[in-house]
Amino acid sequence: MEPGGRAERRRLARKVRRRRRTRRVGELPLLVAVALCIALVLKTFLVQAFFIPSGSMEQTIRIGDRVLVDKLTPWFGSKVQRGEVVVFKDPGGWLKGEAARPEPDPAGLRQIKQALTFIGLLPSADEQDLIKRVIGVGGDTVKCCDARGRVTVNGTPLDEPYVSPGNAPSEIRFEVRVPAGRIFVMGDHRANSADSRYHLDEAFEGTVDEKNVVGQAVVIAWPFDHWRGLDQPATFLQVPDPVRGGRRRGPRRRRRGTPFA
Repeated sequence: MEPGGRAERRRLARKVRRRRRTRRVGELPLLVAVALCIALVLKTFLVQAFFIPSGSMEQTIRIGDRVLVDKLTPWFGSKVQRGEVVVFKDPGGWLKGEAARPEPDPAGLRQIKQALTFIGLLPSADEQDLIKRVIGVGGDTVKCCDARGRVTVNGTPLDEPYVSPGNAPSEIRFEVRVPAGRIFVMGDHRANSADSRYHLDEAFEGTVDEKNVVGQAVVIAWPFDHWRGLDQPATFLQVPDPVRGGRRRGPRRRRRGTPFA
């Protein structure tokens, strides 16, 4: 009976192993679905990767970089701060003249990348978004330039080491009082950024509605050799709050020629 007992035990052990394998296979779709839901929630509410298609933020952010954008803090009432780098929806026509998008992927690979992009595991190269630095917030008076050619906010000149080497703080003369709930933005590559300065003749003088802001860019995640945090420059901490009741704006000279991307 002992040999037969061993055979029976082996048979039962094989049966248990088959059941475990079957259970694991059956659980796999559920685990994948849960993982996809978690990734989708992270993309929607917490953090999202964005692809940089143009050089308007060089040398801080280069073409082809991938940045991670914090989408969580606005849900808790956090306001956009001066000096932050933000991603925002195109207010209308700002993307005209942007750098050409990458060549389309072949069939098959394109669908896979679209699926990974949808759940936030890959950054999209087709988002209708822009990335710029916040220079002024609601109530601020942003002006260029002072006697030394510097941009000022509420009369305080900015020290801007992040501006692309060889660029002046701005070749465009302007003075704008930023309306409440809006922001004035500029690219770090001032000679190659169609930012608020290029929309001064439009409604709200080139400022962007805070509701269009997707989130704050907090880190360059790719490539690894360009990894860095995107902190608020110290110069913006010296800017005083706007004085209430001041004059709205003074005369400004607008640039001529075709805007860069």
